[in-house]
Parts: sequence; structure tokens; C-alpha cells
Amino acid sequence: MNVMKGFQKINKGYSHVFKANHLSLGLVVPIESYIQNSIPTMKNHIERVKLIEQFGFKALWLRDVPFHVPSFGDPGQMFDPFTYLGYLASQTKEIALGIASIALPLHHPVHITKGATTVDQLSGGRLILGIASGDRYDEYPAMGINYADRGEQFRETFNYIRKAQDDFPTFETTHYGRLSGNIDILPKATAHKIPLLMTGYSQQSLEWNAENTDGWMYYPRDIHTQKHTIKKWRELIPNTQDYSKPFMQPLYIDLQEEEDFKPLPIHLGFKTGTKYLISFLQHLQQVGVNHVALNLRFNSSNIENTLELLANKVITQF
Repeated sequence: MNVMKGFQKINKGYSHVFKANHLSLGLVVPIESYIQNSIPTMKNHIERVKLIEQFGFKALWLRDVPFHVPSFGDPGQMFDPFTYLGYLASQTKEIALGIASIALPLHHPVHITKGATTVDQLSGGRLILGIASGDRYDEYPAMGINYADRGEQFRETFNYIRKAQDDFPTFETTHYGRLSGNIDILPKATAHKIPLLMTGYSQQSLEWNAENTDGWMYYPRDIHTQKHTIKKWRELIPNTQDYSKPFMQPLYIDLQEEEDFKPLPIHLGFKTGTKYLISFLQHLQQVGVNHVALNLRFNSSNIENTLELLANKVITQF
């Protein structure tokens, strides 16, 4: 078993967000409340992205949702993630640009690779790419893709993205053609690779996750369960490498101005004041969570006021 080091140095965004034994905060885009209507307005989205960078949030996170599936209830930010991040790269300077996550089987890997490396270059190395096998069943027949094959296609696309960092790569695939070494994929990433963080299990084993990815995005769980999950995963990492890896999760909040407001459960999070939120985040940090992507979809207060409250009361604690 190897002696573990801190997190690997990959690109600027990865190092900006992830530090061992430390928790940072980001926000999921769209930064708006859309409780009544499942489709966001995207109003003031650029102003709010600039504001969260100014307030010290470490990352913004987009989602890859090719189709609006009403039964799922959320079309994400609607804009194509790579096109949108290319634009956001020109509007920001330091904040990491994350995607949580690209559904790998729903795209050809050369398009993911080129989109990701382009954003990484345009932003000066600020891209963090979340990856997933996808969970909206209706999207697969709409694209002529076998839902049952998504685990295999996930692995093949993952390996394709990794291999594409080589000059004139050679790579045989079952689903995506063959690279013979006579053509290249440009641009390359700013670092030796694009950081790839897996969401959930994506039809893979925990051992595969620990060996291959650059970090893990998992869903909100109670503190005890999350501690056990992280411990089990991190115990596997030294079997195959020297560096530890970051763990992150989303959290939906409805932040109240009354700091002592007691928590009430909402979907994948809670309605609460800053006092409980800070305590909860501190517990997450203690059990090994390195980044939390806050989602304000269900927020009932003015968004700008909520962002200012988070900046003045919560971020300062981390």
C-alpha cells in the first residue's frame, strides 16, 4: 500500500477548489429560484455569476441536460454546457468552471474532448469536468442509444478522453470508431489531463472509481452515511496510486435571514438559517467532504440578498 500524498496538481481550477482536509463552496447555475415553474428564466445570470466570483465562491457548476424530460422536473441551465462555459470564461477570471456532469454515453467522446479542452484553454485551466453514465431513461431511445450499454460506453468514453491527451493517439473502441495515430485531436488540455470527477457510481465499481477518476461527486446523505461512504472509497485509493482524491456533493438550501432558524427538510437539503448551515458544513468538512455545490432552486428569499448572506456569514467560516 502506498503512503498517500495530498491532492494531485492538475489544472488551475482543480487546485483552486480542492484542498486536502478543507471544504470550499460553489454554486449550481442557474443561480435563481424556480419553485413554481420547472424551467428557469436565466435572468441576470451573467451578473450573478460575476457576483459569486466577487464574493469568493470557488466554483460554478453547470449540468448537461440534452432534453427537457418533464417527469424529471429540471432542465438544468438549458444552454449547451461547453458553449455556455466558453462564454462564462470570458466573463470571469478566477472562479473554477465545473460541469456536474456530462452524461458520457449521450455524446461522442471526440466532441466532449474538444469542448472540454477548448474551455480549459480559453479559461486558463479552470475547467473541472464531472462525468456520469446518465439517469434520464427517455434520452437514450431519443438518441438511438441502448440504455443497458451505458456502463460500458461510460468506460470507453472515459478512456477515449484520457487517450486523446496524447499526440496522435491510437485507440480502438467498440462504439466510437478507431484512432490510428495518423490524426490528432486539438487543442490539448492546459495540464497533463482534464480533471474528471465521477458522479455517483455511473454503473462502475467503487474500485474502478478509486483507481481511475480524479475525484468523486456523490449525493447528499446524512453525516454518518457520508462519513462511511468517503472512508470506504478513500481506503481503496492507496492500492493503486500515491495521491488522495477530493470528494464533493451538492446541497439544496432555502436560506432564511433569521440565523437561528431551525432546519426543515426540502429535496436534497433543507430550509434553515446560517447558524445550522455553518454547523452542518463544518461536520461535512470533518468527515472528508472537500467541496459543496449549493443549489438555490428552492430558495424563497431574494437571490442577491441570499448570496450576500452566504458571503458575509458562511464563506468566511471556510
